[in-house]
Amino acid sequence: MSDQKNKQRVNKAKIARTILSWLLIGGGITILLLVFGPLAKQEIIFQYHQATKKQYYYVEETANGKEEIPAKGQQIIPQSTDFGIVIPKINANAPVFANVDPFKEGEFLPILKKGVAHAKNTSFPGQGENIYLFAHSASGPLQIKQYNAVFYLLSKLEQGDRIIIFYKEKPYSYYVFEKKIIGPEKINYLEKTGEEILTLQTCYPAGTTLKRLIIKAKPENTPAPAEIHR
Repeated sequence: MSDQKNKQRVNKAKIARTILSWLLIGGGITILLLVFGPLAKQEIIFQYHQATKKQYYYVEETANGKEEIPAKGQQIIPQSTDFGIVIPKINANAPVFANVDPFKEGEFLPILKKGVAHAKNTSFPGQGENIYLFAHSASGPLQIKQYNAVFYLLSKLEQGDRIIIFYKEKPYSYYVFEKKIIGPEKINYLEKTGEEILTLQTCYPAGTTLKRLIIKAKPENTPAPAEIHR
């Protein structure tokens, strides 16, 4: 009789351990989905559009009317033409908030929940100097959901990809010519360049502050790489 009771206790303990293990696994998966869900969503959408060859386009008015969008294309309507950014390749579309101090967390963190920040003391489109924009900053994975996802896919950009900045109702087109990963201590990219350069920055990898991803782009009316603009 005692042997049977011992077996029952052992079986109950095994069942309890199994239930606890599944609860822990389920809890872990839930946390991962909550934490990395925004990143995964952006990546899945991007890969799906790559597979289906769907592309996003900003349609400009010309002397002959509006440009035509290919059958698999989708038009992007900028969120802000007063100061905004559109990156067709990654479907990035957000307002830009001017003159934000990149060295004061209390100032830039609330802005990054709403869109992209323009670094204080850097230039504006059409002024012939360094335009420095930054977005998505988190001190750890648990903060990912707090910030705007506009630059999550910035690493997908390649030489020749198009970026459109809207400023005072006018569009300014740039093409990517450089992509770098640097340490967080390097701030020379905020300095003047002597020519009009658009500099985009985000944390890398997403959800960390380990490094910085830097994208640099030149105005579209300067000599461009061989790649087709998107």
